[in-house]
Amino acid sequence: MITDVIKIFRELDSKDLRILQGIEVGMKHYEWVPVEELMKITKLPYSTLEYKIRALKKKNLVVVTGTPYEGYQIYFDAYDALALNTFVKRGTISAIGDEIGVGKESVVLEAVKEPELGFGEPQGVIIKFHREGRTSFKRVKRVRCHLEDKEHFSWIYAARLAAKREAEIMRKLYPDISVPRLIDNNRHALVMEVAEGSLLCKTRLEDPAWFLDCIIDQLNKIYQKGIIHSDLSEYNIFVYDGGVQIIDWPQYVGTDHPHADELLERDVLNLLKHFKRKYCLARDPGEVIDAIKAPEES
Repeated sequence: MITDVIKIFRELDSKDLRILQGIEVGMKHYEWVPVEELMKITKLPYSTLEYKIRALKKKNLVVVTGTPYEGYQIYFDAYDALALNTFVKRGTISAIGDEIGVGKESVVLEAVKEPELGFGEPQGVIIKFHREGRTSFKRVKRVRCHLEDKEHFSWIYAARLAAKREAEIMRKLYPDISVPRLIDNNRHALVMEVAEGSLLCKTRLEDPAWFLDCIIDQLNKIYQKGIIHSDLSEYNIFVYDGGVQIIDWPQYVGTDHPHADELLERDVLNLLKHFKRKYCLARDPGEVIDAIKAPEES
């Protein structure tokens, strides 16, 4: 649980973090990082390493094997702690709040960022931790472009690639597209501004047709940038008085993707199904797709 990680994170000292970082580095080359390699990376004597590893294992931050040699791995709890440590050192976050969302492939926390230069009020932000390994290996690899050419990878590495990919597209889209502003990215985690409003799936709209048009307009602007969300639904669209914001971008594809039309159609059908079911508002999918693909008027 991420709440356990937050509690444990406050108890870690510099040697603990050095060991976790050493295992992280070693896992680029080893499935199980040998003790000799970890000693070389951390520059810690075996006696210190042995004592610290034993404590980290009890905290579920390190996994140990004795066969065919003594070796170590870290998983998401340790990776969470390392990302949090980086964000704190950078000044990206100053306090961590409650867990506000758990999905198939992510965990989301509230946090606080101190104002720039010490002026103004602290800013509420969101930390999103990718959890690529929550679903099956074959399915994740099949539907993630960033893993297609990877024969062997750890789940933390897969999550890191997903977060990097989402960070890159958020930077590309903002501010032209209505997405939360990305503040920082480290390992498998992103810190971003809080999305405006509330989730579409949890909101009763007074003017659903207007909001549907807002979403279609955003999808058109996204398409003109050569991008398709490819995982769009009422669960990753926020609505507020002034419009909409779209979140959750790791599955995006380019409009030149071989299955681009199929993925765009799926996004549109998901969207229209929600508005038809909840508001009895019907639109022709073909006309909506044409509107999304239509060049913007100059």
